Amino acid sequence: MGKSIYGLMAEFDSPGSLMKAAEGLRDSGYKKFETYSPFPIHGMDAAMGLKESVLGWIVLVFGATGLTCGFLLQTWVSVFAYEITVSGKPLFSFQAFVPVCFEVMVLFSGIAAVFGMFALNRLPQLYHSVFNYKRFAIASSHGFFVSVESDDAHYSEVDTTRLLEKLGGKHIETVEA
Repeated sequence: MGKSIYGLMAEFDSPGSLMKAAEGLRDSGYKKFETYSPFPIHGMDAAMGLKESVLGWIVLVFGATGLTCGFLLQTWVSVFAYEITVSGKPLFSFQAFVPVCFEVMVLFSGIAAVFGMFALNRLPQLYHSVFNYKRFAIASSHGFFVSVESDDAHYSEVDTTRLLEKLGGKHIETVEA
């Protein structure tokens, strides 16, 4: 039974060389590749050609939903469900609703941020094929890596290997899925 191939993996010397490799892959038309480093590298998203995250919009929608739900709940309770006149004030006294609306908005936004991030990052993911690369253990301390998936439209084991070598990649290996 043949083993399936995840793609190619290469190691780079520095964050700058990893950035140049990402730009080179992007400029060559590759779409399905990922970079790995022990710390965030400023500008890597642009070098890879990634779009802006939709997480901000998810948080905005859930925050607005929380604000609306908090306001509607308090309006319903004070005007319709439990009509209590306190010191001659009107039943619909929306100024008193502000703190609760704010807190519900923050609650909904926080929950959306956490679970939206999990969903967008496909977490929890306990195993990934890049763990089959022998040298990947140093990615969390001092290694800089790029992986190119085999289902990319431009992927060819020979041509992609040559490109990675040209971009400065070392220890280039085929990674099994």
